[in-house]
Amino acid sequence: MILEGRIFKGNRLLHIHEVKYENPKVSFSKELEEALIILCREMDIPVPMWMKKNTHEFAAFHQTIFFDEQYPEKVKFEKFQIKMTR
Repeated sequence: MILEGRIFKGNRLLHIHEVKYENPKVSFSKELEEALIILCREMDIPVPMWMKKNTHEFAAFHQTIFFDEQYPEKVKFEKFQIKMTR
């Protein structure tokens, strides 16, 4: 799985980063969770709270957006988009 992360403030793209993660021993949802944690660590941002809307968006479009209110602490951006590219 290749997971791409994009950080936005307003409509301006601040940062883009990509991680490749594969673990055939776990389910797809666990692999996605682990890739998201690695992506957030490498981008130096906290891991967002995953909500039901994120599940629906990711299942339908292979991407989802997290907004600043989905973080337990204050962040310096407005939205964080993840997209599975492979």
